Amino acid sequence: MDWNSQTWTELPERLAAVNNSAILPVGAVEQHGPHLGVGTDSWIAEHVCRAASEKTGVPMLPTLSYGCSLGHSHKWPGTIALPPKVLIDTVYHIGKWAHGSGVRRLFIVNAHVTNAAPLRCALEMLRYEFQDLMVAAINTAEVSPRVREAFFNDAADWHANAGETALLMAHIPDWVRPDQVRSADDPDRTVESVFAHPVNHTSSNGVTGRPSEATREQGIQLMEWMVEDLSELIEKGIHETVPFNP
Repeated sequence: MDWNSQTWTELPERLAAVNNSAILPVGAVEQHGPHLGVGTDSWIAEHVCRAASEKTGVPMLPTLSYGCSLGHSHKWPGTIALPPKVLIDTVYHIGKWAHGSGVRRLFIVNAHVTNAAPLRCALEMLRYEFQDLMVAAINTAEVSPRVREAFFNDAADWHANAGETALLMAHIPDWVRPDQVRSADDPDRTVESVFAHPVNHTSSNGVTGRPSEATREQGIQLMEWMVEDLSELIEKGIHETVPFNP
């Protein structure tokens, strides 16, 4: 159910079959320590959403691979970040044009933590301008309690940690540098922090967590949970009605 593969004559029927729903994956291009590829978040967003699209029949819009990664600074090469306002405007315009194509239920599925605030702003703008458009912003790492526990197990302010490393080990091992995984662990130094510090002020190597604990088996299990729980949310959203409609 890839949006890109459909013709303009096919999309109306595809959308009608799922109550005019569509999925927008959003990721990021940013450093992921010395052991993971910089496209990790975008890969996770696209892979999870593609699998959920296949399970639910909801068309998946092209992945928005760039995100709001300003907090990763210029200390480590590879990060290509959008300012929050640019991400807000980009998602707003994607939603606007999707609405013009018949979408009335938009599931924004985000795999990068600091995209959350801009995406919420885009949601606010879309639901204000288009009263017949329902928008959900879902973070892949918090799609359900069991998924959240797996991601947050080794760090509250996690990044390139055991959860992300396990996912890539299991599904795209070419993006993992095994010789770097064991020495990549870096502690969460933000536990007592009042302020939100950039990563170059909290981590020695761009990692927060214990990627050395990751296993392929954990990655297989975690992906199964993410796809299953996201699909369940989407199925529920397909049939959701407005809580109060006078």
